[in-house]
Amino acid sequence: MEWHAIKEDEVLKQLRTSKEGLSEEEASRRLQIYGRNELKKVRRLETLKILLRQFASFLVIILLIAIVISAILKHWIDFSVILGIVVLNGAFGFFQEYKAEREIENLKKMLVLKAKVIRKNKIEEIDAGELVPGDILILSEGDEITADARILISNNTEVNEAPFTGESVSVEKFARTLRMGVTLTERINMLYQGTSIVKGNCQAVVIETGMRTELGKIAWLVQEVQPEKTPFNEKMDKFARNLGLVIIILIAIVSLIGVFSGIDKIQIFFTAVSLAVSAIPEGMPAVVTITLALATKRMAKVNVLIRKLPAAETLGRVTIIAVDKTGTITEEKMQVKRIFVNKKITSNFEKNKETELLFKIGILCNNARIEEKASESKRTGLASEKREEGEIEEYIIGDPTEKALLLAADNYGLDKKKETQAQKRVREFPFSSARKMMSIVRETKNGYVSYVKGAPEIIIKNCNAELINGKMYRLNKIRKEELIEEYEELASEGMRVLGFAYKPIVKSVKDIEQKLAERNLIFVGFQGFIDPPRAEVKQAIKECEEAGIRVIMITGDSAMTAKTVGEEIGLKGEIITAEQLERISDEKLFDSIDKISIFARVSPEDKLRIINTLKRKNEIVAMTGDGVNDAPALKRADIGIAVGRGTDVAKDASDMILVDNHFASIVKAVKEGRRIDDNITKFIKYMFSANFYEIMLIAFSILVALPLPLLPLQILWLNFITDSFPALALSTEHAEEDIMKRKPSRKSILREVKAFPVIAGIMIFLASLLLFYFYMEDLDKARTMAATTGFMFEMFLVFNCKSKNLFFKSKFNKYIVYAVLFSLALHLVVIYTPLNSLFSFVFLGIFDWLKIIGLCIVGFVIMEAVKLKMK
Repeated sequence: MEWHAIKEDEVLKQLRTSKEGLSEEEASRRLQIYGRNELKKVRRLETLKILLRQFASFLVIILLIAIVISAILKHWIDFSVILGIVVLNGAFGFFQEYKAEREIENLKKMLVLKAKVIRKNKIEEIDAGELVPGDILILSEGDEITADARILISNNTEVNEAPFTGESVSVEKFARTLRMGVTLTERINMLYQGTSIVKGNCQAVVIETGMRTELGKIAWLVQEVQPEKTPFNEKMDKFARNLGLVIIILIAIVSLIGVFSGIDKIQIFFTAVSLAVSAIPEGMPAVVTITLALATKRMAKVNVLIRKLPAAETLGRVTIIAVDKTGTITEEKMQVKRIFVNKKITSNFEKNKETELLFKIGILCNNARIEEKASESKRTGLASEKREEGEIEEYIIGDPTEKALLLAADNYGLDKKKETQAQKRVREFPFSSARKMMSIVRETKNGYVSYVKGAPEIIIKNCNAELINGKMYRLNKIRKEELIEEYEELASEGMRVLGFAYKPIVKSVKDIEQKLAERNLIFVGFQGFIDPPRAEVKQAIKECEEAGIRVIMITGDSAMTAKTVGEEIGLKGEIITAEQLERISDEKLFDSIDKISIFARVSPEDKLRIINTLKRKNEIVAMTGDGVNDAPALKRADIGIAVGRGTDVAKDASDMILVDNHFASIVKAVKEGRRIDDNITKFIKYMFSANFYEIMLIAFSILVALPLPLLPLQILWLNFITDSFPALALSTEHAEEDIMKRKPSRKSILREVKAFPVIAGIMIFLASLLLFYFYMEDLDKARTMAATTGFMFEMFLVFNCKSKNLFFKSKFNKYIVYAVLFSLALHLVVIYTPLNSLFSFVFLGIFDWLKIIGLCIVGFVIMEAVKLKMK
């Protein structure tokens, strides 16, 4: 039903209510019919679903198969190790995601909204969840609108509809009947859930609650957008499939060679299975999960809450950040940027009588107030306070523009309390869309003075004089045209501009009328407002540029405002409006989107279209948003980033939440994402080198008819002590110095590691084979030497893998040192205690160790040289 097009009496009749409100009995009955005024969760906190999601990757499936094979073969040590790693991996992932979801749930519980209603002609405050159609709402400045409603009475009401429209400028609301077919954003007699009153007060009748509200409809729309696998999940699954195929082929080759060489079939079978289990990187899921979990903790310190672990890594591969302007790029508060006074535009607020009067009018023609709970030192003498600490802003209540006027006056050195006490308020003629101006008459020692502000063209029209450098000049038609040009110059910079004037009145209070207060005024000047960019945004965008990440601004604000902000923060590229976007085809947008850096006046459908186009170009897209209109695009993006002060619908559709709303925090999170990606790559380089040399060693020995250099249990032992603690320690490695100086990686895992694992594997293979052959007269000692050489080489290799730069130029990492020492201690225990009989190891002497360490040092130096060559 088009409630906006029905007369007030008919609306009440249709809802079977009256201006006296519903009775408690009727409200309870309707609550049973319509249900609580709540949005159904877009994503429920499903514990089992979160748990099962941890075991859905192809790599984990390979490990589960290995567990079954180990059980069949009664390799219980191997069975226990792999099972433990899979369970640990699942537990880590489950705990992290469950914790993130619980934090979001707890945040929502803390935000229990109240609503003031008329029930049986009495004003009551109730839980907003108990609102029903037919309730009469009483709303005033600062109130959240908790249901869709039709306005019955309005007193200068202005509403912030940014959650729906993206516009930072408030919308004036009226109690009048509109024509049929008026669009949602033009329904000036309607209030919608999720918006808020920024000025005035009103009474309205609730027409829809819960999922039937406009906000609820968008929540349903969000559910229709199917989330896709993150690029990280796709990359890991592809890697696991390729790895599985390679392992099967290699093990099949080894088994066939062994059979045809006459080796005992049972022994070669167990050896092949051991090699297969060794080649499978069972530690990898745990390393990846722990790496992601540690990163999410670091991200939390920069005010980023990760809801799904893979999102942390995907951030590091982002190529596009599509960011909302208001509140993320900008501070979401109006600020006086420039003024026009004494015939010149300036941002340098000089100390003179005309500038002081301009700011004084901003105080005296103003309804914003400083809360009484603020300390006296913060309510008076505010000019001495430090602006960056935000001590003034947090105590000012009112319309954003009027708050900005108070702040500008305070920065200039004026005291609101002192000025208003000196001139008693006599009468106010409030702003209206018809007059486009507001005036307050005050009593002074010399009579009454009318202080006026409003739309520049209206103020100029109603002035007949101008104050310039202490003198009064008559305003003729030519001068008025010149003032209009000055106003247009300020507006062309993307500013919202207000004109300011005054008029002495030598009359009694009874004779003061609106025309008298607002005609034949004396023009003083203009104040130009802008929602300023956050101080750190320009540098953050520069970092993105250096990192090969393109930043696109998507906003509901005007093209001029968006362009001004874009230029100030260093965005380069073309600007396009929703109107222009509507006229171009999908193919033309596909061809031109690389040149566009700002989209203005966009709708929810536009945002989704932009994201879809970017994804068609194979971009990895992160998108920020706060309103319900952002939710479909947030869900469609590779990384949906909801800002902390955003709506629940946006948060439920996101992969991560930007707690402090700052764009710079996203850039810090991207850096962490790249650190994750680097560390996973380092682990894979290490793991490939460590695991595949064993296959090479066994295969070569069989080919040349040597005894097996490693027994099955020895292979499993080496796999345990090398692929666990040292590999985990690599996940804590520091970020590389150039981490934000290179383009996002689009390579597969195998291409990223290049030939490093192959060269390292050959080095370990040669060193182990050499010492095995040298000691072959004593087969047990030869195998102990081969195993220990491989183990020690891998311990040195950890330090090769910790950085792409030379080891001595990388930062010290105590966790890697601890891990290597712990693994070495375990191996020594197995060699020098009765456990050695279980693994067929024997004691090694000092000269044996010198040979092993000597070869490892040579190998370490060679691998450092290989790194330099590959950079």
